Amino acid sequence: MDKILRINMGPDGAPSVKEEGLGDYAGLGGRGMTSSVIGKEVPADSHPLGAENKLVISPGLLSGTAAAMSGRISVGCKSPLTGTIKESNAGGQAAQVMARLGYAAIILEGKPKADTLYKLIINKDGVKLEEDNSLKLLNNYELVDKLKEAYGEKITCMTIGSAGERKLGSATIAVTDMEVRPTRHCGRGGTGAVMGAKGLKAIIFDDSGMKMRAPKDPEAFKAANKRFVEGLRKHPVTGEGLPAYGTNVLTNVLSEAGGYPTNNFSKGTFEGASKISGEAQAELETQRGGSATHGCHRGCIIRCSGTFNDKNGRFLTKQPEYETVWAHGGNCGIDDLDAIAMMDRLDDDYGLDTIEMGASVAVAMDAGIAKFGDAEAAINLVKEVGKGTELGRILGSGAAVTGRVFGVERIPVVKGQAMPAYDPRAVQGIGVTYATSTMGADHTAGYAVATNILKVGGDVDPLKPEGQVELSRNLQVATAAVDATGMCLFIAFAVLDQPDTFQALIDMLNAFYGLEMTADDVSELGKKILKEEREFNKRAGFTAEHDRLPRFFITEPVAPHNVTFQVSDKELDNLFNW
Repeated sequence: MDKILRINMGPDGAPSVKEEGLGDYAGLGGRGMTSSVIGKEVPADSHPLGAENKLVISPGLLSGTAAAMSGRISVGCKSPLTGTIKESNAGGQAAQVMARLGYAAIILEGKPKADTLYKLIINKDGVKLEEDNSLKLLNNYELVDKLKEAYGEKITCMTIGSAGERKLGSATIAVTDMEVRPTRHCGRGGTGAVMGAKGLKAIIFDDSGMKMRAPKDPEAFKAANKRFVEGLRKHPVTGEGLPAYGTNVLTNVLSEAGGYPTNNFSKGTFEGASKISGEAQAELETQRGGSATHGCHRGCIIRCSGTFNDKNGRFLTKQPEYETVWAHGGNCGIDDLDAIAMMDRLDDDYGLDTIEMGASVAVAMDAGIAKFGDAEAAINLVKEVGKGTELGRILGSGAAVTGRVFGVERIPVVKGQAMPAYDPRAVQGIGVTYATSTMGADHTAGYAVATNILKVGGDVDPLKPEGQVELSRNLQVATAAVDATGMCLFIAFAVLDQPDTFQALIDMLNAFYGLEMTADDVSELGKKILKEEREFNKRAGFTAEHDRLPRFFITEPVAPHNVTFQVSDKELDNLFNW
């Protein structure tokens, strides 16, 4: 990965495409690359949908190599949902393919004057940017099928559905999986809206004829990768729980812990949890000829995804993730896996963040637009977004907008982004992460659930404020570094518990690049990324007052523990004091 592809979409004359060297961005990948480019090149006070914003796409430092679990792609921009800096990453094939084609980043800038859609084709022979208005308002499944007809079955795509073209705040960028289906998404923060604002409908990659990236020290790299894989396979979470039941293995766990937000965060347990649990989902998938175990990209060994078939045994969607099952399930009072899977399919097709969309539906239910537990009504609300109706545009703009429009008091967002599937009153560590993340409420920014609930990497009482800030701080630093490597975040379970697995990851980086990094260097990388992100947000007008949870988490106790969020503002303000 020795080059950057810079594409100016306008407005002066025809769009331009040029390749350039890495320059100041040498040695960066993934979130490290995207946040650095946005921090250096985008005015913090620019409009997220304007010409000054940029969309940066970057594979991780180890993407395109033989390293296991290295297939995450990062997309960065100024978020139209939050107004903050944003990095959203996904699995699928794009990171591996883009890296093997030699690109450390694609930078989209400018904005076309004309209402014209473009597609970008990248292969070993070069790069083409072509007009294609026949793609207008196509949703992701039909769009990808059309692209396969034109470019063959071996392509990898990054696309936006109708939500992205309509520039909705919850719009995603879809990434195709190993079966060339648009099932993996850069979901959070409205990245799809920025791609839509740039007039780019699809990126088509084809790495036919390209070799895998070669390490500087092949033998050391191979040995480190072997140790890394062994570590993942022997850990009970990455070697047993996730492969057997997927991420949805957490549904029963969180409901039993009283931290499962139900009916728009009004209580912490869901009576129907067992009906939509990972165990029930895996059994149903297997019965219908689907699969409870599947990798989202080549090189995945955890294989926490799956295949969900409908009642007639036909493919409907990939296995809905835990966050999706919660967002469209317990959060809306729905205990029907088929209804949840249908909403997952619609979200993927239109190009919508399942967390944000589920949160918007739940807020609408709180407003009386539909009743909690009404699955048919929930599906129809999602379909409104696909139709582009006035109601659909409100819902597709996110939970914060939905709550303001319909006069709801309980709006579970931070910096405009909806909270995922953990109640911060019952899981206090994740509440700290929600409040202080540089990108709005985001469980992946510092997954304190691992230690609060699963007791991975230690044991910090989830119901008490003590130790939560330090826990979240350390996890946010580590996560930023992992996001730069292209590694799946789920490696963290094994890395936190097994020092040798962490060392194996460092050894892989060193062997590949000829470096002598230490654990301290990895920590410094994470801190550097977070510092860049916070500096951008400060220039954009964000202060310590924005690092807060909504007031109702402090004033309303949640059952069954009847606790409130107890970490003080003073403690939150000290999180980034290394």
